[in-house]
Amino acid sequence: MVKEENKYQKSRSFNFRKILELPSKLAHSIGGESSSDDEGEIGGGGGGIIPLQNQQIDSTAFDPSLVSTLTTKVPKAKPSDMELMKERFSKMLLGEDMSGGGKGVSSALALSNAITNLAASIFGEQSKLEPMSQKRKERWRKEIDWLLSVTDYIVEFVPGQQISKDGTNMEIMITQQRKDLLMNIPALKKLDAMLIDCLDNFKDAKEFWYISKDADDSEKGVQRSDKWWLPTIKVPPEGLSDESRRWLQYQKDCVNQVLKASMAINAQILAEMEVPENYIDSLPKNGRSSLGDSIYKNITVEFFDPEQFLSTMDMSSEHKVVNLKDRIEASIVIWKRKMHQKDAKSSWVPAVSLEKRELFEERAETILLLIKHRFPEIPQSSLEISKIQYNRDVGHSVLESYSRVLESLANTVTSRIEDVLYADSVAQDPSLAIAKWNRSADSSPQKPQSVVSTPKQESDCTAETPTSMTLFDFMGWNMEQGEADINKTNLEALPQT
Repeated sequence: MVKEENKYQKSRSFNFRKILELPSKLAHSIGGESSSDDEGEIGGGGGGIIPLQNQQIDSTAFDPSLVSTLTTKVPKAKPSDMELMKERFSKMLLGEDMSGGGKGVSSALALSNAITNLAASIFGEQSKLEPMSQKRKERWRKEIDWLLSVTDYIVEFVPGQQISKDGTNMEIMITQQRKDLLMNIPALKKLDAMLIDCLDNFKDAKEFWYISKDADDSEKGVQRSDKWWLPTIKVPPEGLSDESRRWLQYQKDCVNQVLKASMAINAQILAEMEVPENYIDSLPKNGRSSLGDSIYKNITVEFFDPEQFLSTMDMSSEHKVVNLKDRIEASIVIWKRKMHQKDAKSSWVPAVSLEKRELFEERAETILLLIKHRFPEIPQSSLEISKIQYNRDVGHSVLESYSRVLESLANTVTSRIEDVLYADSVAQDPSLAIAKWNRSADSSPQKPQSVVSTPKQESDCTAETPTSMTLFDFMGWNMEQGEADINKTNLEALPQT
């Protein structure tokens, strides 16, 4: 029993000694004394323990600045561009799976996601017409160049000339950037610069300004009802001047050209991507099953008018527009596959001639172009999502994602310009706000409305200039001539399957 008490006392004295040594060592380190004599005086190195209240620290040796030095965290050095670039590419090489478990996505999809996420972090929700900050602008140009640099190594062999030492001219094969990348990357960079320059032009806009949505009712401006979350726009009581109105219209036309060009490039790249097998396996057996009887009959009529067809469709919501697009795209894939299949058809299924299938496919593609032009902000269809997800071509992935983010930004800027023009029209005639509200609430089949904000729906207060182009003009397609050719075509009897 006595031994246990002695053992307990020794352990307590040992613990107390450790506790008392901590402040003494701290005082010694702060005082800057490192000699063995000083340690003996304090009791850290000697055998005896001096009580804490009897310990004395020389105040002359205490430097308060050292305490702030010890407690202040050393700021981390800003990572260099090389370190940032290594971090970006290491994530893409791992397929966005930083655990190293091998569950990452393909390199093409990782690069597409990187461009999409970069644009989302730089541009975000462009709620106002204002220039980008210099910091954001520099970051965008720097990091998008990093991601686009991958395409410099996607090359193909092309014929070239080489002059030997003796002056002989020889034809050899040299490497050159792939043709689609060589054409579209510079075009997209130019469209990118045009958009940023357009935003910079609004730094001198003084005839309209933005009011927070939390402001008093007396200070609030005008905003359309379908964009209640955006700040309201304030214009002079008599509206914009003629010069400002013409300048805004000119900026809108410029951005519209960027929008149409990026839409055309994006549509072209998506068309060139292969249809994944997973998507094909999910399709029905024929195009009629995909479209439904009513839509199929409207497409296969003898005299087809795409505008009349869209006027009969219910496109009152974003979901219904996407659903119609999914059905039409599925039918196009089915018809294309049947036109290229060489196996014999089943004897009990009436066969449709290749000419008719090709005609139906052209009509369906015309409808898709009209939907894309009328509703540029609708989400991607099932076919587009599947193509992007299972695509393995890095060049196609870069072109598709870059054109898509430019298309989205251009559409947003166009919509913001139309918001200002709408506020101007309401300032001139307040009854226009009520009239627009009534038209949007009372939708008719001839003018289908959508919850998606579109340039076609939002430009009632502005007139298109004679020099403005449509998507069909940009792609070199005369829509009226195409419709006339279809109407003049004499079709054979349509099958009832």
